[in-house]
Amino acid sequence: MEDREQRLNEVAGIAAALETQTGCPARLMIGQWALESEWGAKPVGQFNFFGIKKAARHTKCCTVTTHEIVNGKSVAENLEFADYDSLADSCRDYAWLITHGEPYQQAWRQYQMDKNVDELIGAVARAYATAPQYRELAKGIAAQLNVIRSIANV
Repeated sequence: MEDREQRLNEVAGIAAALETQTGCPARLMIGQWALESEWGAKPVGQFNFFGIKKAARHTKCCTVTTHEIVNGKSVAENLEFADYDSLADSCRDYAWLITHGEPYQQAWRQYQMDKNVDELIGAVARAYATAPQYRELAKGIAAQLNVIRSIANV
């Protein structure tokens, strides 16, 4: 992927298709993709654009030193992350995680009732990351005009 706009357009195509298939909002997916991978420039391991940690459903993984916020302080930790064969595989697993993963079930059920994407983004972000500004950043990216246009142009 050459530049940020090309990467955004590629992920928007995948995210829009997955929204149709799974209900996981493309704006949510793109917001977290942008935050977790610096707009697709820096995946964790092989094609992990969402920083998804290894779980029983994953057959491939890598160990990466990352920084988590613990008691208000940045702490370096060696954690296992999932590896994928492609951007599309990473996006599919992210959609599954949001629509079926335990930490997001309450937020997902609420979204099924009210279809409030901004509230879903906020609720998912609170559970997804330890960084203090993560929620506001995810919501801000998801609301950017370039993100909305890229989804609309699919």
